[in-house]
Amino acid sequence: MKIAVIGCTHAGTSAIVNTAHLYPDAEIVVYERNDNISFLSCGIALYVGGVVKDPHGLFYSSPQKLDELGVTTRMRHDILAVDTDRKKLQVKNLDTGETFEDTYDKLIVTTGSWPIVPKLDGIDLDNILLCKNYNHSNTIIEKAKDAKHITVVGAGYIGVELVEAFEMNGKQVTLIDSADRILNKYLDPEFSGKIEDSFREKGIEMALGQTVKAFEGTDGKVSKVITDQGEIVTDLVILCIGFRPNTELLKGQVDMLPNGAIVVDSYMQTSKEDVFAAGDCCSVLYNPTGKTMYIPLATNAVRMGTLVARNLVKRTTPYMGTQGTSGLKIYEHNIASTGLTEGAAKDEEIAIEAVTIHDHYRPEFMPTAEEVTLKVVYDRDTRRLLGAQVISRADLTQSINTLSVCIQNRMTIDQLAFVDFFFQPHYNKPWNYLNSAGLQALPPIEVNTPMHV
Repeated sequence: MKIAVIGCTHAGTSAIVNTAHLYPDAEIVVYERNDNISFLSCGIALYVGGVVKDPHGLFYSSPQKLDELGVTTRMRHDILAVDTDRKKLQVKNLDTGETFEDTYDKLIVTTGSWPIVPKLDGIDLDNILLCKNYNHSNTIIEKAKDAKHITVVGAGYIGVELVEAFEMNGKQVTLIDSADRILNKYLDPEFSGKIEDSFREKGIEMALGQTVKAFEGTDGKVSKVITDQGEIVTDLVILCIGFRPNTELLKGQVDMLPNGAIVVDSYMQTSKEDVFAAGDCCSVLYNPTGKTMYIPLATNAVRMGTLVARNLVKRTTPYMGTQGTSGLKIYEHNIASTGLTEGAAKDEEIAIEAVTIHDHYRPEFMPTAEEVTLKVVYDRDTRRLLGAQVISRADLTQSINTLSVCIQNRMTIDQLAFVDFFFQPHYNKPWNYLNSAGLQALPPIEVNTPMHV
């Protein structure tokens, strides 16, 4: 069996390693257009901010490690075309310019995603940078050295983390987003507002509710960002607008979402026989709504890559879906979320209720007992858990992993009230704050029969 893999991303590395272990007699050939593999892009802000000193720690595999597994890794090789009917690949060696044809029995597509680049006047000016891969991170670090003012466009996770990193490095920073608040896809206003307050306290300029219209430059370098509400003088611009799937190779050959994300079934099989896909190039099953959506996350990618290997020859292990669970640390704030926010639920026209608790996570008689804010969203009719968010100075983010499991297993807010959690004063209270959220949401009991003493 000959297995071809296009792209050595998070999903690709996971699929390759597991495939090599499960099918030791298979011939596995990997094509990667870059000169490195398995870069943890979620660590870019830590690298840019100087928290991570050695960037090599952000790589968790290498061509040498794959070679040791018997995998043929062809770096700097670009796939020009895929013929899924004839099971053929057209390949170009980017170093020599040579083109050749290859074949496969099973194809694994893990081509990942690429940053969205808007078609705006001045977009090609120098010092307008993307933030995705290792080369991008090195360019950002080098360019930022001489920059006094840096503008970040896009207030998602990557943009917000970069803003913090630049400010901590002593830069003047402006954050632009067309939404009227940051992290609006992940958090409700009472959570994102706390981070915005911290940014303002640090002197970060928040240009929210503004849309970038163009860039202007001096001597070929960006000098101004023009928005629909004014202009921002700057030395460096980082675009963090979002990502789109890299799937042009399979366009018209497999089913896709409108944005180009490949649709896969629960066994990572595309609509074309013997073609599998995983990671940021794919759609995922979003458990809170039951819909197929595009949610590019490293956690989704490594799970899907592992499942590709397990289901490549025989359907053995189905995908359980995702809640889009994620976490973030900005200054003293430890934040995590899973599933639907209240705002997202309303956008989906789901009738929901939400309960928010403000509590100390452990007894107040302890030397410290930081406050925690927890919000839980649940279906008004079925009372099924749909989402949750937490923020605290103490690191309580693992509680969101617990709620992710609850959502995945379709538990109700009433069941959450009485789930068995341990009590130890170092860690929590007799009623864990997760229990407290459930207890607060319990409906009153109607007693129709008078009680007699």
